[in-house]
Amino acid sequence: MTVRVERRFTLAAEPEEVWAFISDPAKRAGAISVVDEFELRTEDGREATWHVSLPIPMVRRTVRVDTRDVKREPPSYVEFTGTSKVMNVVGKHRIEEVEGGCELVNEFVVDGKLPGVERFFKRNLDGELENLERTLRDELHTTE
Repeated sequence: MTVRVERRFTLAAEPEEVWAFISDPAKRAGAISVVDEFELRTEDGREATWHVSLPIPMVRRTVRVDTRDVKREPPSYVEFTGTSKVMNVVGKHRIEEVEGGCELVNEFVVDGKLPGVERFFKRNLDGELENLERTLRDELHTTE
């Protein structure tokens, strides 16, 4: 089973400001609560390793997820993939200009390889996108 979640939020900010956050793999990883730590693997920041803690019975330690930005179209689109022994993930972030700011469209697809992974993300992925929104709003100092 594959889990897909899309979430949009409108921000009273310039697209370039949102791009500076969403195109930074360290900031994206830092906004996700199950990412215990991460390290950048390349100087350009396009590849990183996330160490993810999943509270499911089959996983007793953090899971290494190797992420890579597969597409960047500054300042409007970034797509990344993540692979590990327990799951694959695709994250897409598209910035669209709207009156008074921009809209950030986020899509995550998680394909679990172990029992319980999809169930965990089905219950929690929307909350992780709320974390992303809250972290972005804090960074931009905006509530709208």
